[in-house]
Amino acid sequence: MAVQHPAASSEWIKRCCGALLFGSGIAALVYQVLWIKQLSIVVGAEVYAISIAISGFFGGLALGGWLFGRLAGRNIRYLRLYALIEVAVAIASIATTWMLAHAAPWFVGLHATSNVLAWSVVFLLVGLPALAMGGTLPILVHAAVKNQVEVGRAGGGLYAANTAGAIVGALLPAFVLIPAFGVKGTSLVAATINIAAAAAAMALDRFTSFSTDVLRAAPTAPRNKHAQWAIVLYGAAGSVALGYEVVWSQAIIQFMSTRSFALSVVLATYLAGIAIGAAMFARWGDRFKNPGLVFGFLIAAAGWVSLIEIAVLGHWLVIVQTLSETGVYSLTASNLAGMSARFASAAICIVFVPTLLLGAAFPAVLKLAVGETRVGRDVGMVVAVNTLGGIVGTLVTGFVLVPRLGLVRTLGVLAITAALIGIVAVMRFAGSKSRRWPIFAIAAASTIIAIATPVDQLARLLPAAQTGRLAFYEESAGGTVAVVETSHADHHFHRLYIQGVSNSGDAVPSLRYMRLQALLPLIIHNGDPTSALVIGYGTGITAGALSQFPTLQQRVVSELLPAVIRAAPNFEGTFDAASDPGLEKRVRDGRQEFQLSKERYDLITLEPPPPSAAGVVNLYSSDFYRLAASQLNEKGIVAQWLPLPTQNEEDTQALVRSFVDIFPYASLWSTELHETMLVGSFQPIELDIPRITARFERPQTRAALSAVGVNSPAALLATWITDRNGLERFAGNVTAVTDDWPAIEYATWVRSGEFARTFTHLKQFRSDPQLRNSDLAFTSDVSAQREELDAFYQLGLSVYSGDRARYARDVSRVMEAAKGNTYYRWFISPKQ
Repeated sequence: MAVQHPAASSEWIKRCCGALLFGSGIAALVYQVLWIKQLSIVVGAEVYAISIAISGFFGGLALGGWLFGRLAGRNIRYLRLYALIEVAVAIASIATTWMLAHAAPWFVGLHATSNVLAWSVVFLLVGLPALAMGGTLPILVHAAVKNQVEVGRAGGGLYAANTAGAIVGALLPAFVLIPAFGVKGTSLVAATINIAAAAAAMALDRFTSFSTDVLRAAPTAPRNKHAQWAIVLYGAAGSVALGYEVVWSQAIIQFMSTRSFALSVVLATYLAGIAIGAAMFARWGDRFKNPGLVFGFLIAAAGWVSLIEIAVLGHWLVIVQTLSETGVYSLTASNLAGMSARFASAAICIVFVPTLLLGAAFPAVLKLAVGETRVGRDVGMVVAVNTLGGIVGTLVTGFVLVPRLGLVRTLGVLAITAALIGIVAVMRFAGSKSRRWPIFAIAAASTIIAIATPVDQLARLLPAAQTGRLAFYEESAGGTVAVVETSHADHHFHRLYIQGVSNSGDAVPSLRYMRLQALLPLIIHNGDPTSALVIGYGTGITAGALSQFPTLQQRVVSELLPAVIRAAPNFEGTFDAASDPGLEKRVRDGRQEFQLSKERYDLITLEPPPPSAAGVVNLYSSDFYRLAASQLNEKGIVAQWLPLPTQNEEDTQALVRSFVDIFPYASLWSTELHETMLVGSFQPIELDIPRITARFERPQTRAALSAVGVNSPAALLATWITDRNGLERFAGNVTAVTDDWPAIEYATWVRSGEFARTFTHLKQFRSDPQLRNSDLAFTSDVSAQREELDAFYQLGLSVYSGDRARYARDVSRVMEAAKGNTYYRWFISPKQ
């Protein structure tokens, strides 16, 4: 028998249930964002590991939907059950967040003993809270729905409310919570939302006549074939939908940024389409007499639109983004708001319409699959099967289709699959054959577009590819890697692009700072260094430069993306690092390199992507430096690349603080106008001039450095900026970057002119290097080299500020120095 509710309060009850699910959605997405971040530290940032780990989360959601759905219809009070679920979610989620914060060491230990046991523990940690989360929707849908007639409207409305909460949950961590409260503090905020929802549900249970009704089970009949087909097809649609998300996340990135803000906006847009689509069908879906026919068209049309949007992508999107950014900035005077508008416009153009159609499919399926006497049970089954389909779709798309077919062809396969799902649905549910022809037209159109769209459509859209030659391009689950050959004035060089964002290249300025990143710490080393590890292969210049220090016996480099290593032969100035048998290349992320290996090194040089990029902050935290320090030999050195233009000054201060908090002896060196290097150790580093000179004068070492404008030991030491005392004063009382407080990943947009301000401020803490066994002539030479370098840097700052008078005054001296300095000559021709 159907559950009966007082008619007068039924709409109000639905709205209350919607509000509860809105809160549940916020908390669930906050936890998901937190745990993905934490899992990258525990299991590694490598995409396969993260995908497997997060599958435990979605698997828990699916199991929870199925288990709690089976409780529906029994002699229970649903609002009280919902309240208990929310309390359980809060407790389990806080426990999971805190345990994941300390899980990396024991995961490595368990992994060494039993791979299955280690992953089982991870699955339990993220799966148990998710199991409880998965029960909230089917329980409240059963509580709010009076009969099968309104299941599409009410179920779709509640699903939309839950997804709307997820939109807020996707945005809050990046824009508000993590910067303000850190990772653990954010989990407490999410748990507070769970507890508030539980309290509201208990109040609703106590004070409404609805909630005091005892809902009794009714005899249940087996699902009819229509319902079974609907559930199976919706599971297949879930695979396709999550496959789209994998493709979109890489296709859109070149129009976006690798900042967490951008990724949050894309996720929020994806969820917004789902929520609005579900809400629209919930409101107007009863006008359609055949929900099966509508479902088929929605799934097929979503694939067709996805293909169209990628096929027509072009410079017009950049224009739309620019107009959006300009308009929002003019209203808000906020760079962050303007850039967020830029991101949102790209997401809307690529993601929004297909997700709108996919969202509308959920209430359509509910009308097909949910029986009169088993509302909660059937809703739970629909959600569970769709979620399991999503897991399969994510793994197959990311690890099979994209690596083998590329993004464009993968999207074509997904769209054609969606069309086939639509055809089966229409054939199964449409009574009249005359209604079937449109679905075949969509399928034919999808096939034609999938074949006609160039496989390199996305590669052509790389901004640098418009004016340069694409030398290398590879799409994979871990990201898109490209190498573009380009030119500037009389110079020809290559740039490395990861996810559409320029990382580095082989122009002389890049060669300079990367060779110094490898060789300077080895030259000033107080011991006799024989082993070195580089974190981050990139162009291969830093790792290759190690070969020019002849006493090194062990050279190791760790890189996350295999495609980056495959792209390496395209870069010059690497000393053939790509084919060097003496350079051991390990494909793993930096954290895993330290957690899995017990080797110790005389030098560890860290050159990850810029610290503001999403997911990279874990390689700049004091926790990471503590790991690196544990791998050092007695007189070992850690050298950290520290770019200045990629973050605001307060964030640079935080990065310095995280470094000096770990290493009692620290110094800062200028490796290029825009780049610096932190050098840290546990023993004092004495700048012994005879030893430094002897190492520098080795033919290979001298040649490698002279080629980038470091022509003498004095020129090398002229790059010194300050010691620990100066770094302490510069960092001040700024909070260090830690795994729990990764604020720089969520920092505000870089302010205009910030690089020049940071550079000028750093110069105020400049000191003279303490030279040992130096004579007056050498000390004077160092001073002269510093003055020459200062003049060049000041020339660069004059260009930034537009100070033509200062530029005209300084350029003649730099032009004279450029005659014997390759680095200066790259910018300024002595013939000018």
